[in-house]
Amino acid sequence: MRGVTRARGAVCAVTVALAAAGCGGGGSGGGTGGAVLSSSWGDPQNPLEPANTNEVQGGKVLDMIFRGLKKYDPRTGRATDMLAESIRTTDSRNFTIRVKRGWTFSDGEKVTARSFVDAWNYGASLRHNQKNAYFFGYVDGYDKVHPSSGAQTAETLSGLKVVDDRTFTVRLRQTFSGFPDTLGYAAFAPLPRAFFTDHAAWLSRPVGNGPYTVDSYMKGSRMSLRKWDGYPGPDKARNGGVDLMVYTDNNTAYTDLMAGNLDLVDDVPAAQLKNVRSDLGDRYINTPAGIIQTLAFPYYDKAWNKPGAEKVRTGLSMAINRKQITETIFDRTRTPATDWTSPVLGVDGGYKAGLCGRACDYDPAGAKKLIEEGGGIPGGQVRITYNADTGSHKEWVDAVCNSINNALGDGRACVGNPVGTFADFRNRIGRHKMPGPFRAGWQMDYPLIQNFLQPLYYTDASSNDGKWSNRQFDRLVDRANAETDRAGAVRLFQRAEEAVRDHMAAIPLWYQNGSAGYSDRLSDVALNPFSVPVYNEIKVG
Repeated sequence: MRGVTRARGAVCAVTVALAAAGCGGGGSGGGTGGAVLSSSWGDPQNPLEPANTNEVQGGKVLDMIFRGLKKYDPRTGRATDMLAESIRTTDSRNFTIRVKRGWTFSDGEKVTARSFVDAWNYGASLRHNQKNAYFFGYVDGYDKVHPSSGAQTAETLSGLKVVDDRTFTVRLRQTFSGFPDTLGYAAFAPLPRAFFTDHAAWLSRPVGNGPYTVDSYMKGSRMSLRKWDGYPGPDKARNGGVDLMVYTDNNTAYTDLMAGNLDLVDDVPAAQLKNVRSDLGDRYINTPAGIIQTLAFPYYDKAWNKPGAEKVRTGLSMAINRKQITETIFDRTRTPATDWTSPVLGVDGGYKAGLCGRACDYDPAGAKKLIEEGGGIPGGQVRITYNADTGSHKEWVDAVCNSINNALGDGRACVGNPVGTFADFRNRIGRHKMPGPFRAGWQMDYPLIQNFLQPLYYTDASSNDGKWSNRQFDRLVDRANAETDRAGAVRLFQRAEEAVRDHMAAIPLWYQNGSAGYSDRLSDVALNPFSVPVYNEIKVG
């Protein structure tokens, strides 16, 4: 999930989407049968359409208000059936999917096979310009509904067919043995008829089929979610709701937590890591998560994409002292990266420690030599762009630049280039306006090595923000997806990852733990392998 960022000093705003909600922390459950907790949050980049949300803040809400065919276990990350009664295939290309009985949306409409097929067709359509359209690219007919050039020539995916009220079939363009495990991702969520018949009204107050409903949202202030008492799933909310409070500075969020004005901070700021254990004791959580921080490059800029530039990129990687930065800035809540995935996957899942090799070792002399061999830093200076409002990014970007400057013996070889807000940062990335490397955190959408590689580095992939393209990588990914043997697929993906390494498509920095702190009002607080609080399991009082 592109654009990893975290929580934020509450600011009341006057711009209202949905019904307005006042400032303040959690209150009563509003008749829902439980107390409400307050948690730090940031405004999503886009409205909460499942196929148009590919950043963390919007993803948190979608995970609360939707349930899909699969759900990722909050402890192991393993994909388990949720609305899927069965997903059958004999060739890993043609799938028959049966939807469970008894599921409805919170407006009372039944969830049917058509709820999924219509949602997927909408998400895939070029006309609707959904950021996650790429995830439907495996399905037959995608080239007609979302052509890479020219006009759309079909309204629906030919590979999707409704058989009856609870059954639909999917035909993929190629074999993909991991396809069922992707179906817990929010882009594949079902949608009610109201989404299509009155789209504007739905956007102002989204209706889903998860354990919570959206009660109100004031942009810049908070979103209030409340427990849905009629939720038919086994993972019902154990609290009355969650008030997601917008913060533009996670240090302010932490101060509010300590003052008793906030119940949960889901990312402890770097400046507080030395104190958090004494401040919170066992109410501090620090657990491994499927997150990696990288530096991406603007390959649409010829200066960064000319022959020999891979030496410059690799040299910059070798100029970064990851061990020192993770110990001093992050107090060991980050681990120096040695590949482009995450240890959360495990060896069987594709994680290969040390795959980066010497390119991720701190070697000032080697760094300087490689950069000189590659023709030098474009323009004579690296400008690392980051959003300044969240995530303690200034601290680590400054540290990375100091490391590069020290390695190269040039105090101005690298500078930070802050952008005021996460939304503006993401919009500049989308417009291809990056003047050099930029931060590119990645939180896994589902626990497959494929998810750490294909969305980020495959030609024209949904989150390939730098527009890197490599035929060898693409071919290996295609072969890996077509492999029906899991171990064989993993080996091919690792070969594709070696292509990422050899060209230094992006610089891996560190694996990120999930961190959180909470008030003594709460119990049963945990982070899932995606580093997101398991809100429905939290008890209040």
